[in-house]
Amino acid sequence: MKLLSIFLAVSLVLPVPSRMAAQAPAPRLNLVILEGEGAINNMKLRTAREPIVQVEDENHKPVAGAAVVFALPSNGAGGAFGTAGQTFTTVTDASGRAVGRGLRPNNVAGRYQIRVTASKDGQTATTNISMTNALPAAAAGGIATGKLIAILAAAGAAVAGGVVAATRGGGNGNATTPSPTTITPGTGQVTPPR
Repeated sequence: MKLLSIFLAVSLVLPVPSRMAAQAPAPRLNLVILEGEGAINNMKLRTAREPIVQVEDENHKPVAGAAVVFALPSNGAGGAFGTAGQTFTTVTDASGRAVGRGLRPNNVAGRYQIRVTASKDGQTATTNISMTNALPAAAAGGIATGKLIAILAAAGAAVAGGVVAATRGGGNGNATTPSPTTITPGTGQVTPPR
């Protein structure tokens, strides 16, 4: 009888083995944007920066084998992931990284968001990567730069000529102090010494 009462007392204190088998919850996932945030994609050349994310657990350790989906908007500015279309699915590598390969901008200028979702073992994480589609600066920018260089070269030559004339007294043989050279901004004129 004493043995039975000790057994009952011990069994009430110790947990039942089936209760001990409860599984620990899966670690929560975090998404870190490594590349692509704020990128400006060239619509004319149809080139874009590929988005890259890293999936981490709550201890900031990389999570390999997580499914990652990159989703572009269905209308407006955006693009496509090569032949995959507007949604690209991949799996993280050993370092927890996933790349949205083959991104090409469409012909609509503007800012847009790529929705990124990662999942593994019933846990998910989401984030957005902001990008912009734009046309490159007009070729006129190169012409303006060439004009500016020509104007500065002409002004420099005029200043050099004025300095030479001032230091030689204007070539009139007068030994008096020459008057200062005057340069008027914007007109490209140099007044010789008097």
